[in-house]
Amino acid sequence: MDSGIQESRQIYNAPLGFFSAKLDEKGRLKFPAEFQQFFNSLGINGFFVTSLDRRIVTIYTVAEWRKTEDFLENCAAEPQYAASVLFNANDLGGRADMDGQGRLLVPAELRGELGIENQQVRLKAAGTRVYVYTDSMYAELRNQAKSMDGQAALTALKKAGLP
Repeated sequence: MDSGIQESRQIYNAPLGFFSAKLDEKGRLKFPAEFQQFFNSLGINGFFVTSLDRRIVTIYTVAEWRKTEDFLENCAAEPQYAASVLFNANDLGGRADMDGQGRLLVPAELRGELGIENQQVRLKAAGTRVYVYTDSMYAELRNQAKSMDGQAALTALKKAGLP
């Protein structure tokens, strides 16, 4: 039965930096090509799309979400915070599969809560997770970073071991 031919799949690294994307009128988020290549190279197309803080969307692979869910359900150190975060995730979240065009359906409750219907967003990969920032959240974070003394921050981080 083994034909001796082995399927080889090129593995891509997680995308670096921020990427612009848009939710279409049907609530689908189209991943940029780099994200599609990355997840396809890993054989992943199933996701849990949610928000833990009701401000930033987090897209988990199903396997990553199961680990996070298990942690939150069994967190003895901060059970009240864990219960609240898990409630947010389940209240706003939903399972989504990436279609052939690299799109994910963002749950309606989540779109409504964050006001991202038919809106531009920014994506940032963190391993197999993807963070989705609204334009206003991205602007807020950008302004915080710009208001910081960049030289002092770099000096402190270099002393702490920044390569």
